[in-house]
Amino acid sequence: MQRSSSERDVRVRAWDDLLHDPIPGRIAKPRTEHGLTMLIDTGLGLQETRDLIELASPYIDYLKLGFGTSKLYPATVLADKIRLLHEHQINVYPGGTFLETAILQNKWEPFLDRCLQLGMRTVEVSDGTITLSPELRRRIIREAKRLGFHVFTEVGKKENGAMLPVDVQLQMIEADLESGATNVIIEGRESGKAVGLFNEDGTLRRDDFDALVEQLPHPSRLIWEAPLKSQQIELIHTFGPNVNLGNINPRDTISLEALRCGLRSDTLRNTL
Repeated sequence: MQRSSSERDVRVRAWDDLLHDPIPGRIAKPRTEHGLTMLIDTGLGLQETRDLIELASPYIDYLKLGFGTSKLYPATVLADKIRLLHEHQINVYPGGTFLETAILQNKWEPFLDRCLQLGMRTVEVSDGTITLSPELRRRIIREAKRLGFHVFTEVGKKENGAMLPVDVQLQMIEADLESGATNVIIEGRESGKAVGLFNEDGTLRRDDFDALVEQLPHPSRLIWEAPLKSQQIELIHTFGPNVNLGNINPRDTISLEALRCGLRSDTLRNTL
């Protein structure tokens, strides 16, 4: 019986027998440390998720159910979506703002338990909106790690124009990694403008970026939120095709992979 397109081996690509990627060295799944792509999903339905998987599952490592959107899902749809993503080796987790809401309501421990019940094995610990003491931040990271979660943390504030000093970011990154975080996300929101290391026009605050990169103890442990193409290009130019990138719009999954592989003018010209 002939298999449907969704059942065929998505690793067999249409042109690989004829042409190679202009930028070599792109790591294939499963990826654990380098080359990670994290999408921000603000409300894809099940069919949209299936379409995304059919086209692009080899290029997606993590899918974040943005901010608190997962609370608005019908329970059966959420369960089906989590199961569908996991079947294709895509880790799914709730946004950090949702955990911040649980912290405000003094429910962060039951929140972690509910994530386990739903089948989620990744969580994000952040304080982009709330004020979280270093002691409680460390406690949540360690407890999530003890429960078997893959723990992301996030450094940066979500308020427009709120820029953490580089030395503060470095201290938080080091403390989070020591507490058991697997990766640390550098804040960029879904806009990529006037937040974290980005100016109002989305360009990098180059002096702060360079200062941070020069002093990073574990640069490969960072995930850079970079929703804009210009940001993705600059980070690929700086770190290479296997830089960890986050807050990618699902519609941009293939175009980002093209950038990583040199299949777009912006990165192809570097191979000339």
